[in-house]
Amino acid sequence: MNLQTPSLAAADFEAVRTAGVYIPLTQFGVIDVRGEDAATFLHSQLTNDVQHLDASTARLAGYCSAKGRLLGSFLMWRTSDAFRMLISSDIQPPVQKRLSMFVLRAKAKLSDATAEVAAVGFAGDVRAALSGIFDALPDGVHVKVEGPHGALIRVPDAANRPRFLWVGPKADVEARLASLGNTLHRAPAQLWDWLDIHAGEPRITQATVEQFVPQMVNFDVLGGVNFKKGCYPGQEVVARSQYRGTIKRRTALARAEAATAGAELFHSADPGQPCGLVVNAAPSERGGVDCLVEIKLAALDDGSVHVGSADGPALEFLPLPYAFPSDA
Repeated sequence: MNLQTPSLAAADFEAVRTAGVYIPLTQFGVIDVRGEDAATFLHSQLTNDVQHLDASTARLAGYCSAKGRLLGSFLMWRTSDAFRMLISSDIQPPVQKRLSMFVLRAKAKLSDATAEVAAVGFAGDVRAALSGIFDALPDGVHVKVEGPHGALIRVPDAANRPRFLWVGPKADVEARLASLGNTLHRAPAQLWDWLDIHAGEPRITQATVEQFVPQMVNFDVLGGVNFKKGCYPGQEVVARSQYRGTIKRRTALARAEAATAGAELFHSADPGQPCGLVVNAAPSERGGVDCLVEIKLAALDDGSVHVGSADGPALEFLPLPYAFPSDA
């Protein structure tokens, strides 16, 4: 497997820590779901509660196969006339197609809104710039405000800096990007991937489709699974994983000289058997890559873990910004 070692400029990382950045997010696609049964339909398909999703909240959610393995992950929220779901662009078409197959007689219609909207990420000292676009700023994680220019969502901090996500009509957003450059540093999309990794928030991409039950990528910790809601594809498997006892696999934060999503991990004590998988990777501030890796918790106790093969790049594990449940 060809392990990638991409890079970001030092100025990109520095701007996050000492000033503010805005990042056009080209790595996402957007699915809109409309119709009087939209909430009921999505509630029956996704891992999180959709029926009680209010207009001031965004939520993480997953879409699972019948075996409880994640086919996709979303950030979702209500707009004035639709449920909007932000998803990795490389899996947006197959996920939309598969969801549409199960609409059946429900009064709900899925559409690809990627060409109509634009997403921009903000990190660091960005409140003044955003106050020129929105009358109010969201004050808590996954709190959403809506304005004439779209939705603004507070997302989890990363690198000890606040982050916001702006999703609005493409022409409107693009018309304001130039003026943002007067006060903020424009950074490449990969910087947002790095920030998501340091927030400990995994994203399902083509390289990892059907590899994980939600708990393996910490979705239960991150609020992406509602264990009290009704059935959805894979719900029995997900519930059984939660309640049958100790969860033996989790997603951890690490750095390596090279890694790419989907690469297998190998432990020094058992070099013939994979012990995990790289979920997401992005250029590191220190060179090489930072990554989120799904791994057997026992593999973290001693020995070394390597990417791609038993003699591949070694992982250096870093602390996540949140703790696992005590019974995990």
